[in-house]
Amino acid sequence: MTAFLSVDSSLTGRFWRGPDAQLERAAEALAQDSRLPLPVSRVLASRGVLSHDAQSYLEPKLRDLMPDPLSLRDMGKAAERIVAAVLSRERIAIFADYDVDGGSSAALLIDWLRRQDISATLYIPDRIDEGYGPNVPAISGLAEKHDLIICVDCGTLSHEALAAATPRDVIVLDHHQGGETLPPVLAVVNPNRMDEDGALGHLCAAGVVFLTLVQCNRLLREAGQPQPDLVSLLDLVALATVADVAPLTGVNRAFVRQGLVIMARRERPGLVALSDVSRLDSAPNAFHLGFLLGPRINAGGRVGKADLGALCLSCTDLNEAGRLAAQLDDLNRDRRSIEAAVREAAMAQVEARGGEGLVAWAADEGWHPGVVGIVAARLKEAMNLPSVVIGIENGIGKGSARSVPGVDLGRAIQRLAAEGLLLKGGGHAMAAGLTIEEAKIPEAMARLSHLLAREMDERPGAGELRISGLLDPAGATIELMQMLERAGPFGQAAPAPRFAFADQLIDSASTMGDSHLRLRFRSPGSPAIEAVAWGAMTGPLGPALLGAKGRRFHLAGKLELSQWGGRERVRLRLDDAAALS
Repeated sequence: MTAFLSVDSSLTGRFWRGPDAQLERAAEALAQDSRLPLPVSRVLASRGVLSHDAQSYLEPKLRDLMPDPLSLRDMGKAAERIVAAVLSRERIAIFADYDVDGGSSAALLIDWLRRQDISATLYIPDRIDEGYGPNVPAISGLAEKHDLIICVDCGTLSHEALAAATPRDVIVLDHHQGGETLPPVLAVVNPNRMDEDGALGHLCAAGVVFLTLVQCNRLLREAGQPQPDLVSLLDLVALATVADVAPLTGVNRAFVRQGLVIMARRERPGLVALSDVSRLDSAPNAFHLGFLLGPRINAGGRVGKADLGALCLSCTDLNEAGRLAAQLDDLNRDRRSIEAAVREAAMAQVEARGGEGLVAWAADEGWHPGVVGIVAARLKEAMNLPSVVIGIENGIGKGSARSVPGVDLGRAIQRLAAEGLLLKGGGHAMAAGLTIEEAKIPEAMARLSHLLAREMDERPGAGELRISGLLDPAGATIELMQMLERAGPFGQAAPAPRFAFADQLIDSASTMGDSHLRLRFRSPGSPAIEAVAWGAMTGPLGPALLGAKGRRFHLAGKLELSQWGGRERVRLRLDDAAALS
């Protein structure tokens, strides 16, 4: 195989792979038939879009992609019970996970119920004191004072804890991998139950909650009752879908596309406040949801008070939302400091282990359980391997795992739990959590590597950087970006196109903050374009380019729109570079 632009070992040691010849022919044919720019046609061709479907793909309609909520098992029972509780003015409690998906799911229900003059009780467990998911004391306490308990983004495997709700009704709205049996509750609506066909397995919990509310609105309409507006809730669904790394395909793509439009209206006080503390001064996109808003919402559950994120998202008062968002912003700074120390120690362990096995893992005493998940994500990015990070206290490890595309980590973690190597564990394809006895950690990680071996063998090469095509700086226009954005949003399972810029002269390069790199580059006769390489100074890319003024490189990255001084311009989010010999 010939390397793209002859780059077989870039500054980050990667082989550049160009577009597949068959895909390139399909893109050229689509461009000719549809008269779309070739870079846009490449994106559509890579998604399997044919020329006669191009326009409908570029303008996805939620009504065309929405599945029937009743296609999910137990949906009928769940919606009927929720509507009965609303009409009878029953006491409702919402038990949610402490991450973005859980907080967004809770806020969806709180908002929908509030519009019907019902105030629900929110309960989110403390990550350190209670751990993930329902527990007996919390559920029994809620059951004493409420008629209905709705668990969101958790509960599918919580048999003992949910049994403590008897005789109260419990509904589980979840998306995590299910087991062979279901908990003793009224309804479990989960596209990843073992008896589901998996057609909607890509939904996050907020997507499941939204479908449930669609069915609830149907029942309200049939009963002659007013129905809360659901379209205005799509900002929360979009946020959760991106932050939970759900695939941006099918209805998820429509959720995010429409949700971003709703979010841009700045009507939800919590999201307005979070956007402001994040210094987001442009229309939101998927990157902002995943890397600016998501981490701040998560910070409460990671290193602060677990319910802060959900409270902020469901807040109706702008001043209160501002106070909560500022608190989350402060906690996010604390989280970054704690994370940096754990990340450095975890990376040292992985490097000392010397690439042993197909899983990058690290474990140690005293690591804060609130940051092990994000450190696992950093390990995964650095090693391009499924990664597990475990904090140990009193002989018990609590860890988080993150996967790479094409490798179902949640299923493997659940298998470890079934085999007795874990005290408990579960999750979904891209992320999972686990609790384990310290003495069993090495054996469990070796077994995990064995379980993932086949999927790891079948995935694309770890040392490759995929390039969508060549582009000149003069072609990186706002008009092209606007067309590309119509082909988005981009994210999990729907990657943004990565362009190579050949033989570019570096005009300037400087550091930005502690770990980022900013540079300007150009080709002869073209205007200079700005590039930013996030986190580049912590790896080989930043130091190699910092003193590169006046030298020529091939550059590769993804285009984005930035705003500065009221002006909009295109810049490159730099992923890699290769020096010209």
